[in-house]
Amino acid sequence: MSTSTLKIQGMTCQGCARKVREALQGVQGVLSAEIDLGDGRAVVRTGGGSPPDVSVLIEAVKAQGFGAKAAGSAVGGGVGGGGAGWRFNVVFGLAVTVPLMVVEWAVRPDLHGWFGWLSFAVVLPVQLLCGWRFYRGAWQQLRAGQSNMDTLVSLGSTAAFAFSVYGLFSPETAHHLYFMEAAAIITLISIGHYMEAWASDRAAGAVRELLNLAPQTARRLGGDGKEELVPVAELRHGDLLVIRPGDQIPADGIVAEGESAVDESMLTGESLPVEKLAEMDLYGGTVNRTGRLVMGVTALGEETALARIVEVVKRAQHSRADIQRIGDRVSSIFVPIVILIAAATAVGYGLSPAGGWERGIINAAAVLIVACPCAMGLATPAAIMAGTNAAARRGILIRDGSALEKSGKVTAVLFDKTGTLTEGRHRVERLVTFGFPDPEFQALALSLAHPSQHPLSQAISRSLGAVSPAAISGWKEHSGAGVSAIYKGRTARLGSLNWMRESGVDASRVPSGTDATALALALDTTLVGALLLVDSPKPHAKAVVSELARRGLAVYLVSGDSGRAVRAAGHSAGIPASHVFSEIRPEEKARIVERLQGEGHRVAFVGDGINDAPALAQADLGIAVTRASDVAREAADIILLKSDIEAIPEALGLAQATLRTIKQNLFWAFFYNATAIPLAAAGLISPILCAGAMALSDLFVIGNALRLFRRGAPVGGRHPG
Repeated sequence: MSTSTLKIQGMTCQGCARKVREALQGVQGVLSAEIDLGDGRAVVRTGGGSPPDVSVLIEAVKAQGFGAKAAGSAVGGGVGGGGAGWRFNVVFGLAVTVPLMVVEWAVRPDLHGWFGWLSFAVVLPVQLLCGWRFYRGAWQQLRAGQSNMDTLVSLGSTAAFAFSVYGLFSPETAHHLYFMEAAAIITLISIGHYMEAWASDRAAGAVRELLNLAPQTARRLGGDGKEELVPVAELRHGDLLVIRPGDQIPADGIVAEGESAVDESMLTGESLPVEKLAEMDLYGGTVNRTGRLVMGVTALGEETALARIVEVVKRAQHSRADIQRIGDRVSSIFVPIVILIAAATAVGYGLSPAGGWERGIINAAAVLIVACPCAMGLATPAAIMAGTNAAARRGILIRDGSALEKSGKVTAVLFDKTGTLTEGRHRVERLVTFGFPDPEFQALALSLAHPSQHPLSQAISRSLGAVSPAAISGWKEHSGAGVSAIYKGRTARLGSLNWMRESGVDASRVPSGTDATALALALDTTLVGALLLVDSPKPHAKAVVSELARRGLAVYLVSGDSGRAVRAAGHSAGIPASHVFSEIRPEEKARIVERLQGEGHRVAFVGDGINDAPALAQADLGIAVTRASDVAREAADIILLKSDIEAIPEALGLAQATLRTIKQNLFWAFFYNATAIPLAAAGLISPILCAGAMALSDLFVIGNALRLFRRGAPVGGRHPG
């Protein structure tokens, strides 16, 4: 995969950014395109057998009416749509428009006398300097045979200015001059763009805050035991770093020496520090709170959990929701229709004895201005940016816009058990042997379990860690069933009772009537013993299930563990026995999801990311309750960066609130245009009021989206970190 960066000319709003993104993503070989409206940049990732050349990308952008050059080359004036550029328009435009407005409305001078010439002299720079961005964008669109909101603004403002110039030289044919209105149109719409740029900057704040968390220097431990302060860029894998109390951790790694409590709230949203002991993971950007640590570096730069989180958030910000296609379809035909309405308004009044060309031109300008579809283009991306960033601050990663939509249609939630509804920290409660020496049984069980990363195997390794392992060969893991190896010429198996029965082992002597998870150990087809492991439910499991049920969602539990253990976990969490599935292999979990979907449910599957990928992918909405180091897991739509499930109702609620905000914004944008255009055509709204209404529509959409930042605390009452 390779990355190309382009400088884009002529983007003035989110609608422009959307067109550029779609043009780039339509090029064969382009994997993704991220548009930064503020900087006027496009970051394009390409791959495959023959990735497209930069020149092909540039031509695709130009075909949509925008300028483009490779980022390394100079690009002429006014690239991008950042707040700084619009700030000049706002300040200069207001400096001209406000005095003209005060004099014209308060003093009421003779517009065809000295005040008219003064108005012409001060408004002309506004048209040329502040209006240049609109004129350039309209011209580029015209060359490509297209139109956008720049077209409407340019036509409306130019019509008011040109008519005023004509009236200045022919006072007998024009009763009023509209210089002030022409300047106000450009100024007020620039204010709308400035607010849009500010909103994008505000909504993207979580990404910058995350990027700023990682320190720029680190204390590297030399071979002589001395500490050396070095730039993070000079670090290498395997370097030993000293982390003092209060230090930010500069890279991902593992604890090599020491004990401490580390604040990981920036990654997980969890306010309580996490105890760190030898061999435990550390993440760049988190803060060491109490003891001195020595860590070994395992990941740097883009490999770190922090960098991957930032990548997920940025990808979500630039993603599209399917609902956005409604606005896209309307916008694609909206501008030409508005121009026709404006032309019909001008001609209709011009040919009417009761109207006249002056009224027709001004009403047509009002139609062009009030119909600018900026709010329509801003409705979806503003809500997605605000919602995904608000979620990221709570340790919830929403992968893209489609995940937001899917969350709003969920009717059933299917939980995995181990590590999801339960703590996932099993311990061996009891060992049972059947005519097999106890020490040999423990040694063989440890040897079979130790190479596996399955939670139950890891629990056995922890519990039997002091035992000397037995000599085995040909070790193999059977997904969702157990492990096997050759021991003294015989096949040794350690795994579920179901698998044992399928392998011809009589497991009827394994103790029953217990809530523990039972694993059997057999040599060939002879049962030699069993291990009974217990787990604890998570503190908020019952509250989470209760909250989901209160919202009308059906809650299910599925696990590969024994029936009694799974039923006990379900009962503890408040899940009906009829909704509990036990002794289910990973591939069978996906079939259960498919079965529920066949019954008409929209299913959200909640798993810990271990052996749950098939079910996460099959579900309408996949939610991974995982560690920060696993954020790159592609199967999930929503990733919770902490093991607690109390964030699930909040994640679903926040996603649904974002979807609701998108619908509200789109409704407002449609309602605004449907109401305002007839009023403008009838002359009931002046061009200056139309420009103000357009800016206010942007403000409404932006403000409605930013409300998502004020969402409350999750189940359990803990406020996000």
